[in-house]
Amino acid sequence: MFSLYKKFKDGLTKTVAAIAAKTHGLFGGRKIDAASLEELEEALYTADFGVETTTEILDEIKAAYRKDPELKGQQAAAIGVTVLRRVLAGAEGNLELGAKPTVIAMIGVNGSGKTTTTAKLAHKLKGDGQTVIVAACDTFRAAAVEQLKSWAERLKIEIVASHTGADSAAVAFDAWQAAKARGHDWLIVDTAGRLHTKSNLMEELAKIRRVLQKNDPAAPQHRWLVVDGSLGANSIEQAKVFHQSFGLTGLVVTKLDGTSRGGAIVGIWRQLKIPIYFIGLGEQPDDLQPFSADNYARAVFGLEAQLSPHGDN
Repeated sequence: MFSLYKKFKDGLTKTVAAIAAKTHGLFGGRKIDAASLEELEEALYTADFGVETTTEILDEIKAAYRKDPELKGQQAAAIGVTVLRRVLAGAEGNLELGAKPTVIAMIGVNGSGKTTTTAKLAHKLKGDGQTVIVAACDTFRAAAVEQLKSWAERLKIEIVASHTGADSAAVAFDAWQAAKARGHDWLIVDTAGRLHTKSNLMEELAKIRRVLQKNDPAAPQHRWLVVDGSLGANSIEQAKVFHQSFGLTGLVVTKLDGTSRGGAIVGIWRQLKIPIYFIGLGEQPDDLQPFSADNYARAVFGLEAQLSPHGDN
């Protein structure tokens, strides 16, 4: 709906503003010319869309310009939206409840927004009328446990937690048992983001997985990497490492409201083909939104959502 498009537009303000600044208001109605095409190319590279996507967008706009030398900026924007939607076909994760509890393991390095995202996701599921428990399994970092407890209290979310330094796999086990006993729909596990070495971290994640599988061989059904959108293309390498070790099933891209490099989300999808379930567009609990390729593409190019007679875009 239009309100959801506005969430994307507001959340991607810095990326949109950076593109607008470099293209000097091209999408406001200017005619396309050689200079504006160069401006657009620079803007797309700066926003981290990468060579492949930037080339596709420009090639299609140039082809349209050759056919119609009177081509306007808004028409070019519409072409850009079409290309992005095509590139992102299949990128939208569709979250469905399976066995009770269905387990989502939240994975990622410290600073990615993993713990905050765990709480926001629980809040969203609860708002959708589903029942959820969160497990504070980042027991190596005192701040993470306290942070999740604080969020849980604020948002009235059930939580299973232990003391700093506790066995994180044991916390996950207890949380699954609690979720099962209470008939809850979801268990969201906040995992550690950093240990002494990368191998130690991967071993800890594997241990949590093994322990959960003692309760349910299919758990965790979802293994999502939370990546900081402001890292741009660097987040791709991070995702590759976790994917090789843990077999990721989805991504959550955070902090897109704080960066002008919002194009990185396209590169992540092109490289890894791991579906994007949610994106973080602000600090508030409701600013975690399901990823929509259409709303994202329209927001990037400043193309207002078109409402159908049914009120959808």
